[in-house]
Amino acid sequence: MTPEELSSAISACLADAVRAGDIAVDVPDEIRVERPKNREHGDWATNIALQLGKKAGMNPRAFAEILAGRLAALEGVKSVDVAGPGFLNITLDAAAAGALAKAIVEAGPDYGRNEALAGHVVNMEFVSANPTGPLHIGHTRWAALGDSIARVLRASGADVTAEYYINDAGSQMNVFANSVLSRLHGRDVPEGGYPGQYIVDLGHEVLVAHPDVRELNDDAALPIVRHAAYEAQMKDIKSTLAAFGVSFDVYFSEKDGLHDSGAIESAVARLREQGHVFDADGAVWLRTTDFGDDKDRVLVRANGEPTYFAADAAYYLSKKDRGFPEKIYLLGADHHGYVNRLKAIAACAGDDPEANIEILIGQLVSVNGAKLSKRAGNIIELKDLIDWLGKDAVRYSLARFPADSPLTLDPELLRKHSNENPVYYVQYAHARSRGAARNASAAGVERAVDGRDAFDAALLTHPTEGELLAHLAAYPSIVGKAAEFREPHRVARHLETIASAYHSWYDNCRIAPQGDEEVTDVNRTRLWLNDATSQVLANGLDLLGVSAPERM
Repeated sequence: MTPEELSSAISACLADAVRAGDIAVDVPDEIRVERPKNREHGDWATNIALQLGKKAGMNPRAFAEILAGRLAALEGVKSVDVAGPGFLNITLDAAAAGALAKAIVEAGPDYGRNEALAGHVVNMEFVSANPTGPLHIGHTRWAALGDSIARVLRASGADVTAEYYINDAGSQMNVFANSVLSRLHGRDVPEGGYPGQYIVDLGHEVLVAHPDVRELNDDAALPIVRHAAYEAQMKDIKSTLAAFGVSFDVYFSEKDGLHDSGAIESAVARLREQGHVFDADGAVWLRTTDFGDDKDRVLVRANGEPTYFAADAAYYLSKKDRGFPEKIYLLGADHHGYVNRLKAIAACAGDDPEANIEILIGQLVSVNGAKLSKRAGNIIELKDLIDWLGKDAVRYSLARFPADSPLTLDPELLRKHSNENPVYYVQYAHARSRGAARNASAAGVERAVDGRDAFDAALLTHPTEGELLAHLAAYPSIVGKAAEFREPHRVARHLETIASAYHSWYDNCRIAPQGDEEVTDVNRTRLWLNDATSQVLANGLDLLGVSAPERM
């Protein structure tokens, strides 16, 4: 019996009590159950009587007593105790608790997936690094977290489009092109240009695509170099993201999608129709102060040039026009000032800033002992971190902390093959479970025998089995909460709890018989529990973009 099934059962008992006239209260949509801090108090607990007692005009403890009698009669419930002012402590019988192991194995990769966010259509933008250089440590956290958030949202039923905004318009692209062109001719980069060996490397790639480009004068060569170097740099960015296990559904070009398409002019006109645009001092303004911004924002300068803010507004409208009611922006620690202005854009566009746009701000991450890139010279490249520490170690470590907490990674810890290293600890639990399954098979232990599933949930009676099953049962609700609060670290921390419970169980309960002992249904049923644990660990690691190794 999962927590969700128990919650539904409590709701049904409450509804029965209301129909019988024992209680007069509205039955809530969801009744929360949770693990008691002290396992001696039972498998699950609920404070529903405390929540509804007053509303029913009853003493909460008396309310709880009525509900306890009905719950105790349910199949699979061993006992129900009323504690304190009205807490209900519920203990399941071994068969009801153990049946979960078989259900998990049969569900496979779908275990933990839910429909809590079904119907939500979300555009989530993250990373969006300028295409003027390689991805670096400043982009690493959002690459890991953004991808994991998208995964947990999808696991909860949301339709998520992961989007990368390519800032390929504006002066920085000309600076970038001039830097590459200068190095092509052996000249120093212009003042304020981009240094680093990668600029020289991009020049070589431009020459491969356009062997005669150095024979052109600078004015003729510049657009060719700009486009070819941009294409080469974006190829490098996408390659690095792929190595990090991150993929995007859409790469949105600012140049093509906003400037060349006329979307910015269209956006200004649409916002003017909404009544939020005004003219002053020769410029065109958006009255964002009506919606909480600290000052009104210029859309078009007096010289007729649109501002970055105009591009932000057009980009928001583009997401809306493309059918995304919900838009999530993942921004760096230096972007707090963008929150109110982006929400003001949403309001000016006729949307609800509290429902149609969500802005997550992430704090900085650093790595002790990390070296500056030899190619870029002044940054720590993401691809160097992957080569040094491994994709799994970096992704897991970034996913196990809330985005709004500053973070320093310890390379010595992440490279350790010991229980001190959280990613190793969880991955080793999975590898250990697969090794246990192989050993069991070699000893003749299989989940099915003589054409039947040799599973008897009532045989899972050891205390460590109840503990492990309870944590496996809680996994779907953890996934749901991770999606609801955009906090994949909840999954990582729960996997560590499962790994701890598994190691304890493994040390106490043998799957394969010893010596000449006969294979029994105890062994076979424990194999089901072992494989259920493997499945949950693999499912959770996948949500974090981390591999589940078969051997370590």
